[in-house]
Amino acid sequence: MFASKTVRLASLFACLVMAISMVSVGDAEARRGGSFGSRGMNTFNSPAPTQTAPNQVAPVQRTMTPGQQPTAAPGVQSAQPRGFMNGFGGSLLRGLALGGLLGLFFGAGFGGLGGIFAMIVQIALIGGVIWLALRFFRGLRPAMAGGPQASAYQAQPNSQRPDFGQMFGGGAAASRAAKPTPGKNELNIGMADLEIFEQMLSRVQAAFAGENYAALRALTTPEVMGYLSEELATNATNGVKNHVSDVRLLQGDLAESWREGRDDYATVAMRYSSIDYTADRQTNAVVEGDAENATESTEIWTFKRTAGGDWLVSAIQEA
Repeated sequence: MFASKTVRLASLFACLVMAISMVSVGDAEARRGGSFGSRGMNTFNSPAPTQTAPNQVAPVQRTMTPGQQPTAAPGVQSAQPRGFMNGFGGSLLRGLALGGLLGLFFGAGFGGLGGIFAMIVQIALIGGVIWLALRFFRGLRPAMAGGPQASAYQAQPNSQRPDFGQMFGGGAAASRAAKPTPGKNELNIGMADLEIFEQMLSRVQAAFAGENYAALRALTTPEVMGYLSEELATNATNGVKNHVSDVRLLQGDLAESWREGRDDYATVAMRYSSIDYTADRQTNAVVEGDAENATESTEIWTFKRTAGGDWLVSAIQEA
């Protein structure tokens, strides 16, 4: 028989590689360059732009918050990967691959080498039909879409914003805060809370670099703690350690604050400098980052407190 045992094993291996690669498409990275956590009812909405982060940021990518799928605000691309492999076409190919695997396990296989070529031709034909259908329906969207869309929040001139005074790292070098549009600061967040947020920026960074799980647990929500613990475990498995020091806030401002039942939320944009690098645990050789020079980062942090308790970090997004 042409479909020998060797051919069957080779086909099985190829199908396994295909299936694994399809499943892995779209998986987000753990921490660096990603976003995770919960912003309550605003989890799937983009944070309001500020002077510190004037460009709109995509909604949280990794979250345990149930509800609708993230939808990007005008001008912001969705974090969800798009394309044939992530839509119906991907589901179709997964089904075909799994069908071939089942056939191999039960002795039928793909029907030999000729069967494999026939399957490829079928996939190409079906993919072409799907591609044409998607092009057709996408062409109809502009005509079908109607009605006004909610405009994105735009930072107002300083003269039109309520004056909170200086915030975040006082002194001559500290920049003035960008003030939110009236109505965006429902909780009337003031200097006392903003100073707490600045302190928590340094404390969370120090706890993460020191792999201090107890400190992280006291500063973050259980969800954020889970994501940070996952990255720490990955670093340990890979034999590397992240080092963060000399954290200094350069500019920060409040994007929005709101209340949901007993929970208060405040989202803040922060631009800070730090010495941030990853080194080998055994040799201390730098494998990523710069151990000598500080680099700047801009992130959106959301803080949450329940029933007037302590603020906890509930989401981190890269601006």
